[in-house]
Amino acid sequence: MNKRNYQAELEKIISSNKDKRPTLLLHACCAPCSSYVLEYLNEHFDITIYFYNPNINSQEEFLYRQSEVKRLIGEMPLKNPVKLIETQWNGEEFLSAVKGFEAIREGGERCFKCYELRLRKTAEICRSGGYDYFCTTLTISPMKNAEKLNEIGERLAEEMGISFLPSDFKKKNGYKRSIELSKEYNLYRQNYCGCGFSYKESLLREKTKGTE
Repeated sequence: MNKRNYQAELEKIISSNKDKRPTLLLHACCAPCSSYVLEYLNEHFDITIYFYNPNINSQEEFLYRQSEVKRLIGEMPLKNPVKLIETQWNGEEFLSAVKGFEAIREGGERCFKCYELRLRKTAEICRSGGYDYFCTTLTISPMKNAEKLNEIGERLAEEMGISFLPSDFKKKNGYKRSIELSKEYNLYRQNYCGCGFSYKESLLREKTKGTE
């Protein structure tokens, strides 16, 4: 079976909407991942960013990442205005969603539960807000499973009768560009996904690196 080219599918949708700018509810995990995605999609969609990330391991970290997204929107010279839906931190939502999967390593089923938690809430807001599409910046990360994210997004879209925008934003040097933009805007680049489990794994990686 041929592997799907989500970037090509995205470009086809953009081309089919070339005479209009559909509304897009964009789930954002952080400012660095949002940077390239905004640069790329702003011309083609009327974007509202939804910062919903209960997986982040502390309120302080959550508020800092959210404030960086807000700062980025204000500082980037975007052709079209971008709105931001801010949220409150609720770590219990994440812990409840991944209960029983705490021991699974990063990149496995625990992460998939987290993807679904965040994408489901985004899909619900998309439906209630009447947006044309929803998607997530998460596919820009080499550490995230783009195929699984698209699979979950499409399933939720079918369940709720809305449209999911396929993506693999790391393509076309998207991840590389996000690093460049992060340096340009001096964005906070965290060295772990956000949850306490990934934080512990990042500490272990650093410790291992220091002993090599």
